[in-house]
Amino acid sequence: MSRPRSVGHPWRLVAPAVFVMAWGGNHFTPLLHLYEQVGHYQPWQANLLLGTYVLGLVPGLLVAAAISDRHGRRRVLLGGLVVSVVGNLVLAVSLQSFPLLCLGRALAGAGVGVAMAVGTSWIKELSSPPFDAGATPSAGARRPALTLTLGFGLGAGVTGALAQWAPMPTRLPFLLHVVLGLVALGWLMRAPETLVGSASTPAEGPWWHDLRVPAAGHRLFTSVIVPVAPWIFAAAGVAYAIVPAVEAPSLGEWSTLYATVLTVATLGAGAAVQGVVGTIERITGGRALLVGMALMTTGMVTAVIAALEANPVLGLVVAVLLGVAYGITVVAGLMVVQRIASPTELAGLTGVYYAIAYAGFLLPAVLAGLLPVAGYQWSLLVVAVACGSCWGTAARNLRRRNSVGLRDGRHVELRHPHRGHLGEREPVVPLPAQHLLGSSDLSDALQ
Repeated sequence: MSRPRSVGHPWRLVAPAVFVMAWGGNHFTPLLHLYEQVGHYQPWQANLLLGTYVLGLVPGLLVAAAISDRHGRRRVLLGGLVVSVVGNLVLAVSLQSFPLLCLGRALAGAGVGVAMAVGTSWIKELSSPPFDAGATPSAGARRPALTLTLGFGLGAGVTGALAQWAPMPTRLPFLLHVVLGLVALGWLMRAPETLVGSASTPAEGPWWHDLRVPAAGHRLFTSVIVPVAPWIFAAAGVAYAIVPAVEAPSLGEWSTLYATVLTVATLGAGAAVQGVVGTIERITGGRALLVGMALMTTGMVTAVIAALEANPVLGLVVAVLLGVAYGITVVAGLMVVQRIASPTELAGLTGVYYAIAYAGFLLPAVLAGLLPVAGYQWSLLVVAVACGSCWGTAARNLRRRNSVGLRDGRHVELRHPHRGHLGEREPVVPLPAQHLLGSSDLSDALQ
């Protein structure tokens, strides 16, 4: 069967759904202090609500990725959008019920998981020929990452403004999301399916066999991506959950607005820098991941100082620093993932990547739980040291791979640990030496 052609930019039909699902997952963030005040929840409960949606997000990432690699993108993303809308409806009516709030957050997280694994893969596939002949190769990583980041940031900004000045602050933001979800549904129905023909040939065995992602065992993934990925959303969590909590006592009734500003600043800075990640790759010889981790460590150290000084302006500096680090790292990591994965493993490996990344979003709940024994300034100091250690680990492993991979000066063999459904290894893929991560021309290969 031939792949259907589409005119224009069909990725734009998918982007609104991914944007709305990201909106629905993150717009709860500025409401943390509001739920402590209005709902009378403890700080650890509010931060747990922030992290609870990881419990829905990780299964959404992995299960949806496996199903969509087998049955196509459209049906799975449609289901994810519906789950996201239902989750926000639950949140709208559950102020006084902590278990229902947790359920709503988990459902919203499942929607984000589907958006990240399936939506990201679908946009990537629609950003290449024959669907978009004019797109640059880096568009496949840049477009979905930017769409997610804009959804995360604008959702938080609008919700924070509604919570500060509009009526029904614990209901109206979620009802708005429901309306946006219905609008996005209309566009999504018109988007072309990409997994047809050989890429979606029915596989043998039950669908859960597809939960195995052999590419996750690739040494580039395990030695470089795994140490880096958790810090992507750990940075975001520190910037717009921990820092607002540190500064809240001095802000009074403006604490919700301040949390909103930090969330928008973090994600706005991340969105702004994502378009120049390719340039950073080129300037640094393919080491954008390490640049992101250097900024991440700097931001964590600055967060320690902000916690000691209790200075709202310094808190804003922390948000921008960690936002830039987030934006660089998430795109650079996604570029590597898309290079490692085969077409039928793309959504699966993307799901694993984001699942590891989102594990970092549990960090605020952990730090809040430690408050009886350690203030934020001390726990953030430990976090900064751990972040710097992971930066060093990734740099060391990247240097080791380059020294081995470039030993013959011209060509190397990059063995992908991809296996078919019966366990056979795919053929070795010969690549020019300059295509190895860390070589001076890698960014040209990825862009």
